[in-house]
Amino acid sequence: MTEPEPLNSPVLQSKALIWLLMIVTALFIVILWPYSGAVSWAVFLAIVFSSLQQRSVEVCRGRRGWAAFGTLLVIVVSVLLPTALLTAAIAQEAAAFYERVRSGDIQIGQYFQRGVEALPVWARGLLDRFGLGDLTLLQDKVVELLGRSGQTITSRVFSIGQNTLEFLVSFFVMLYLLFFLLRDGNELAALAARAMPLKQEHTARLLGQFATVVRATVKGNVVVALVQGTLGGLAFWTLGIAGPLLWGAVMAVLSLLPAVGAALVWGPVAIYLATTGSILPALGLTLWGVLVIGLVDNVLRPILVGRDTRMPDYLVLIATLGGLTVFGLNGFVIGPVIAAMFLVTWDIFAQARQEQQAVASGASEGRTPD
Repeated sequence: MTEPEPLNSPVLQSKALIWLLMIVTALFIVILWPYSGAVSWAVFLAIVFSSLQQRSVEVCRGRRGWAAFGTLLVIVVSVLLPTALLTAAIAQEAAAFYERVRSGDIQIGQYFQRGVEALPVWARGLLDRFGLGDLTLLQDKVVELLGRSGQTITSRVFSIGQNTLEFLVSFFVMLYLLFFLLRDGNELAALAARAMPLKQEHTARLLGQFATVVRATVKGNVVVALVQGTLGGLAFWTLGIAGPLLWGAVMAVLSLLPAVGAALVWGPVAIYLATTGSILPALGLTLWGVLVIGLVDNVLRPILVGRDTRMPDYLVLIATLGGLTVFGLNGFVIGPVIAAMFLVTWDIFAQARQEQQAVASGASEGRTPD
């Protein structure tokens, strides 16, 4: 019967340290989880603007604190403030669009009814089978649903105020953390590299791939979203479709989904225009969507995202969809990052196994008699 190891045994102390590390890390994650979005975006923005921070350090002659403050000011003025103003404009246009629907200026039911009447007989029969043949009541149902939502919102003013306060707190937490990540990012990355129980080259590869994927995903997806949303909004404005800024923003958000995003908005509109007799506008919107908006996705996204991440398009799509489902809007970055880390980790594991097999094979050959 083996005797228990003494309390001062190095093996027992090592196991205790590992368990303590796991418990403390889990508790730390629980504490940070309410602000996981703020922490994630602070890390993402610090990585994206790391090159600007390096130039700021050179301009400030090595004073990293002042350089970080200047970089943070640039981020607020050039990124966060325009985003807030654009969001306010989109919210205002969304409210105006709702008022036009509620007042009857925009007859959603009639629009759908015209499209249904232009369909072939077999298609109308299929809609009748599902109870969708008469869509004149659609607008009333939409207004009623929005009205219920409005009543629910009104009855939960305190909850909305609390959520707004939480958003503001998270926003300032992000800015506060971003300042220190910009100032001390290199030291924190070196500390993390020393703490990881991996070979130096493996650690460098993991951290480098993480930074590359974050930088490519944020910059690439944001650029593609802005370009596709702008092009889609311009097309809707040219055709006289109500709410071009609103629908352009919707296309920008949906463009986070590779290959299919913006088409989910302009595609149904083109079909509606075609079924209501507006053949030329429908053809023009289709050509614009396929050849211009689609070209942006097919050309810019692989250049800005896929080429740097070295991931196939289908994996980027699946990882983005899964990330959005699990993590919300933050998932369009977190999903591809996790997928990239998955690929790199398995590649490192396979490489380590090959090295072990090579060492074992060499040792076996060394023991073989001549």
